[in-house]
Amino acid sequence: MSDYDIAIEVDARGSFCPGPMMELIKAIRQAEVGEFLALLSSDEGTRSDVPAWVEKAKHELVEIIDENGYDRYIVKKLH
Repeated sequence: MSDYDIAIEVDARGSFCPGPMMELIKAIRQAEVGEFLALLSSDEGTRSDVPAWVEKAKHELVEIIDENGYDRYIVKKLH
């Protein structure tokens, strides 16, 4: 796993769509520009929802890390 200075980590494991996505949006609103956020999600739908939303919202999806039973999405707030 790459080393990021994560400002906010959202643990949405066990939550189903649209829960993880809504938690990420809430967290990104609280973050400062340039900060990294991590979203932990075990929901299959998050794999398509997060990349699409991050691109639409003009932030940066830095990495998706496949953990044991869930994914870790690293997002950088750009504005």
